[in-house]
Amino acid sequence: MSEHGVFDAMALLDAIERAAPADAADVLTTRLQEDLGALSASFLIADYSSDILARFSSPRDGAMVMEKVRVHGTLQGRVLRTQRPSSDLDGDRLLIVAPVTGRGEAIGVIEVVFPAPAAEDGAGAAPVGTTIADHLDHLTTEISQAAHLFAYTVVLNRRYTDLFEWGRRSVPLELAAEIQRRLLPDSFTCESAQASIAGWLEPSAAVAGDTFDYSFEPADLYLSLTDAMGHGLASALLATVTVNGLRNIRQVPAPRDLAAMADHVNALMVEHSNLEQFVTGLLFHIDLPSGALRAVNAGHIPFYLMRGGMVEQIGWPPEPAFGMFPETAYAVRHLQLRAGDRLLLVTDGMIDRNAARIDLPAQLSANSHLHPRELVQHLARLVLDACDGDLQDDATVMCLDWHQRSGPSRRVSSGADPKRASGPER
Repeated sequence: MSEHGVFDAMALLDAIERAAPADAADVLTTRLQEDLGALSASFLIADYSSDILARFSSPRDGAMVMEKVRVHGTLQGRVLRTQRPSSDLDGDRLLIVAPVTGRGEAIGVIEVVFPAPAAEDGAGAAPVGTTIADHLDHLTTEISQAAHLFAYTVVLNRRYTDLFEWGRRSVPLELAAEIQRRLLPDSFTCESAQASIAGWLEPSAAVAGDTFDYSFEPADLYLSLTDAMGHGLASALLATVTVNGLRNIRQVPAPRDLAAMADHVNALMVEHSNLEQFVTGLLFHIDLPSGALRAVNAGHIPFYLMRGGMVEQIGWPPEPAFGMFPETAYAVRHLQLRAGDRLLLVTDGMIDRNAARIDLPAQLSANSHLHPRELVQHLARLVLDACDGDLQDDATVMCLDWHQRSGPSRRVSSGADPKRASGPER
């Protein structure tokens, strides 16, 4: 048999560039077949609910078919959760599943089918001079690299087509929920050398205007968690003013003062809302070289700091919520982050009503091993369970792990930090 096949990354990029944006998954399948001898391949994208993977299938009668695969109890779900490739031998077919992940964002998985490896030359046989185990390791490595590269092609191509968004939605969104979703960052998770961030939002039946956002700059990291009063479209519009007001001043290439950012948003809220409307929020700025954190609390509930295994509630005296008073001068609070610190920010939907029975500090301590991506989803599921799936208010949570590593590099494998990849069984 010929030598090991090698996945051609440049051929994939060239083919995707030539293809239509919605055909990226088909291009990947073709390359895996031509380069590695795969019988078939599929891309499964993670749903917003975190409980479903949607398998992209070829169009039938001109319509794209999305087959749903549960995360709980499946090989595909285990790979998504652990961020480690896995394989399964079933008769004459070998299935290899690898995570499609970029900077910690668990986009989905790819599953690739090969002929079962044979001990001697023939269909699916390992190359001469290698063992079946070596052959499997080689295929797994090549597929993992292909999946990592494909993560970035998904991030690029989802700007040009709604196809990938279809796969991320198990239920249609009402207008208010659509507006709210568009205010969130495109990726709910991001890993860098200095910090890992993840956010999650469980909307109530009548959307209540929660948002979270973040942005990494060369020497700065900005975070925000906001909660607009009310429900429905009016609340979503308040959130729109707040988030876009913050982005408007943050994206100007000039020095940014956190108090000035808060003043700017407050002025916008006063101008574009009535006297009974307001938005609470936490605004954070972190100096990446030093870990110095500056914060503004605009009428929001406290956040949590876990340091050295101990959890502390940081309850700085809050300033007025955005939009309440036109002449508010927002105070800036300070906190020095240390390597290993974990911050948890929540909205009141995480602690109100039935959710109040959840001991967030205890959950932080018990789940310190979880990646932020897994932790925020775990906490959101606890709230959903406590409320029997009937949320009266949005439940939003944001987690930051501070690494304070020197240099620009992070520890990474196939797009994710493997140190905290495994989560609870879904």
